[in-house]
Amino acid sequence: MALKRGHSNVGVQRSIVSGSWLPLAVLVFFCVILPFLFFFGPGILLGANGNSDGLGKENIDWRERMAAQHLKSLISKEVIDVIAAATDDSNPFNIDTFRKSNLSASWRIVGPDSLTENNSILDVSMTSRSHGDNKQELPRSRSTVSSDDHSNFVDNPAKLIRRQLREKRREKRVADLVRHDDEATIKLENAAIERSKSVDSAVLGKYSIWRRDIENENADTTVRFMRDQMIMARVYLTLAKMKSKLNLFQELQTRLKESQRALGEATADTDLPHSAQEKMKDMGQALSKARDELYDCKLVTGKLRAMLQTADEQVRSLKRQSTFLSQLAAKTIPNGIHCMSMRLTIDYYLLPPEKRKFPKSENLENRDLYHYALFSDNVLAASVVVNSTIMNAKDPSKHVFHLVTDKLNFGAMNMWFILNPPGEATIHVENVDEFKWLNSSYCPVLRQLESASMKEYYFKADHPTTLSSGSSNLKYRNPKYLSMLNHLRFYLPEVYPKLDKILFLDDDIVVQKDLTGLWAVDLQGMVNGAVETCGESFHRFDKYLNFSNPHISKNFNPNACGWAYGMNMFDLKEWKKKDITGIYHKWQNMNEDRVLWKLGTLPPGLMTFYGLTHPLSKSWHVLGLGYNPSIDRTEIENAAVIHYNGNMKPWLEIAMTKYRSYWTKYIKYDHPYIRSCKLSE
Repeated sequence: MALKRGHSNVGVQRSIVSGSWLPLAVLVFFCVILPFLFFFGPGILLGANGNSDGLGKENIDWRERMAAQHLKSLISKEVIDVIAAATDDSNPFNIDTFRKSNLSASWRIVGPDSLTENNSILDVSMTSRSHGDNKQELPRSRSTVSSDDHSNFVDNPAKLIRRQLREKRREKRVADLVRHDDEATIKLENAAIERSKSVDSAVLGKYSIWRRDIENENADTTVRFMRDQMIMARVYLTLAKMKSKLNLFQELQTRLKESQRALGEATADTDLPHSAQEKMKDMGQALSKARDELYDCKLVTGKLRAMLQTADEQVRSLKRQSTFLSQLAAKTIPNGIHCMSMRLTIDYYLLPPEKRKFPKSENLENRDLYHYALFSDNVLAASVVVNSTIMNAKDPSKHVFHLVTDKLNFGAMNMWFILNPPGEATIHVENVDEFKWLNSSYCPVLRQLESASMKEYYFKADHPTTLSSGSSNLKYRNPKYLSMLNHLRFYLPEVYPKLDKILFLDDDIVVQKDLTGLWAVDLQGMVNGAVETCGESFHRFDKYLNFSNPHISKNFNPNACGWAYGMNMFDLKEWKKKDITGIYHKWQNMNEDRVLWKLGTLPPGLMTFYGLTHPLSKSWHVLGLGYNPSIDRTEIENAAVIHYNGNMKPWLEIAMTKYRSYWTKYIKYDHPYIRSCKLSE
């Protein structure tokens, strides 16, 4: 019986495995087990099989534990194994349950790469472990893939999270690199802008820096965009010709000419014609086509670099031309002033001799009055100096003007002040050519001007054997350096032997306040009272003198502060005591070959009055209105004297318009001579 009973048990097992119990198993599965599977998830089967992996018994909910115990009491382990094997392929909705749960490494979902060709089968394998050392594998179909095989294709949540973190870090690094590149580009652009500003603000050679009507910052986007298009069109023209793209070359050339005609001389968007927008669009289309066909980073960069170098050379050339033209303009006399001088000269010599004399000649040697020395060959400029001084003087009757000019302008200067006397002030005009004592045997400058080397310097400047070869600066070839009017300032005691003090004025100044206070300034035994011009390192002695020469380096301090000619109070008594004219002759003779300084009167003046100059308050004398466009307006208006030193004199067309009104307000433009010669503000 025992044997039969054993045989019957084996038969039962075989019948279960062979499928005779399958209808019962399916009924139990659908009626009992399936609701538990949906409600409690794969943890029930894990608990029922005694699996110690995954969540573990301690992590299973108490309801799951009760369900597992209930299942153990209802069905045997063989039935559960059959059900688990049956759910491999026959229960498709369990696939989603297993995929979503992902609770244990025992439940593996095959990745998309392991699907069959018709994508209709998804293999799910489940391993079961017992509490003991023995392991038993569930039956698997041929299409089932082991967990070891497909674990390489499917990532667990930890790997997915790590991958997501890596992607985020990669995106962050890319964003940082892009941001750093943008910051570097912005820095380069800002540096380029600063360099361009420094070039634009340069005074030397920049003709229009003071002309607000000419200078334009070009803030208009359309004009700027069209200019950029034209630059790129020139680049692609070269590339099209290089690569034999003749059709594209002709199209770009046509568009470039159209843009040039449309842009014209426009400096603002409002100056552009209505067709400019259409031309800009056509150019954009042509450039887009050229970019698609011709763009090559190296070639474009090389062409732009070549264009930049060419533009840089053109800028330098234009600066040299501008310097030349400004120096040339500074040496010329406007037609209106020349016309006025000629008309005045003719009328002067038509006057009878008795009418050519000035009144109050007795005041010329009166030491109790305020005496001015003015040396000029410009009638209009001299009239502004005299008029501005008299109009701002508290008592004009105490002011005496000593004018010296050359014989060419002697008649015009006399005639002007005969017709336009300076009110109650005294005026006298002299001819420098009538000073018989001023000759080449006494004056080193006259002797040097008559030398062959100096004539070669002035009249054969391009010859290789010129004096001071290599020095082509036209500033030192100005005719004023050939005129004794410029050097007469070193002979004031000889010109005015009866005077004790005299105020020297240049003809390019304007007086804005009463100057009588200068005669009350204590010069403390010095000969010259002047306003110093040095700043941190500007206008010191080393700017004017050649300190490589031992005569200069032994006698002068290179950091000594320079001062300005133009408004100087000279004590003629101290001048005679210290033999200032003799000191000047000494240095002038030593500079025969121009080895101590170049031409001019300021360098020898600095040397002659070295240690003998008393600094005046800067409010007395403000300089730079002939070259510096950034002088503070308040400083100008508070100054007693403003000085148009530099090339941009107020009577020239290149004058700074922002400063010119301070000079023109002392000219009567309705005067018959001025009106007839077409002089205007």
